[in-house]
Amino acid sequence: MSPSSTQTPDMAQAPTIHSVFAPITEDMERVDRAIHTHLASEVALINTIGGYIVAGGGKRLRPALLLLVSQALGFRGPQQHIMAAVVELIHTATLLHDDVVDESSMRRGRETSNALFGNSASVLVGDFLYSRAFQMMVSVGSMRILDILADATNVIAEGEVLQLLNMHDPEVDEQRYLQVIRFKTAKLFEAAARIGAVLADADANTQEEMALAGRSFGTAFQLIDDLLDYSGNSAELGKNIGDDLREGKPTLPLIIAMRQGTAAQRTLIENAIRQGDTSALDDVMDIVHACGAMQAVRKAAQGEIRVAECALSPLAPSPARQALLDLCAYSLGRTV
Repeated sequence: MSPSSTQTPDMAQAPTIHSVFAPITEDMERVDRAIHTHLASEVALINTIGGYIVAGGGKRLRPALLLLVSQALGFRGPQQHIMAAVVELIHTATLLHDDVVDESSMRRGRETSNALFGNSASVLVGDFLYSRAFQMMVSVGSMRILDILADATNVIAEGEVLQLLNMHDPEVDEQRYLQVIRFKTAKLFEAAARIGAVLADADANTQEEMALAGRSFGTAFQLIDDLLDYSGNSAELGKNIGDDLREGKPTLPLIIAMRQGTAAQRTLIENAIRQGDTSALDDVMDIVHACGAMQAVRKAAQGEIRVAECALSPLAPSPARQALLDLCAYSLGRTV
């Protein structure tokens, strides 16, 4: 199957997450066991909060990407399960910190850990997860992988700070917005895909292509996430609709709506961003839909996915390669 024939939501049927994960079901179970094993601590509160956040589920897309890339390149071994668990622990740590910074109250359909246990405990347990992840990295014995993840965690932190600087600023343009999601979200997808190639001892060019696929996929994933905040519903998404507006985040749907809308519409959105005014959410959503912003964001996500598909195209045919292409199609068609 060529990249150009990968299904999209505009075609018959987008793959489900279950069908995408089918080739790695047993591997994902081993990753989950590794996560639970390495979460153990002598400090009861760490076990409680760590267990709560991990039990909350999540799509596990980052570890899946690492597993699929490594297997598409011919590698199977316990190192892939450890590293996939590491990537998920780092992601989980960022969620704990994100929810504190954003003052979020709901994630994945449940109360956030900061809402239940307080901000201080959530931040400190996030720190524990980061440090435990680095302990696990060392056990694999690869300086290259250590370098990749040290760089990734640093860039993610920079992305968090950049996003903070962008809050409540309606002057944020598309370039500044994309820089945040490349740093904050796409970087860990990029690292996961690159590590999969490193584990398989792939050549430098292949490592770069896999990293490009991960980065583009991660960018598309965040674009769709931002789109869903103005088109989904709380029950499906497992979070409060309008959270981005409440937090004063100038995401791409709003940036495009301010550019495409009338002067009055632009002023309304600018004020909503500055004030984090969710009382204007219905009006903002009407503008976003009426001016074609939703279609423009989806088109941008489709462009990123085409880049990812092209980067994956040199891989030899295999169930893992097909699952990677299906993952690209799934990301565009998802509603949660």
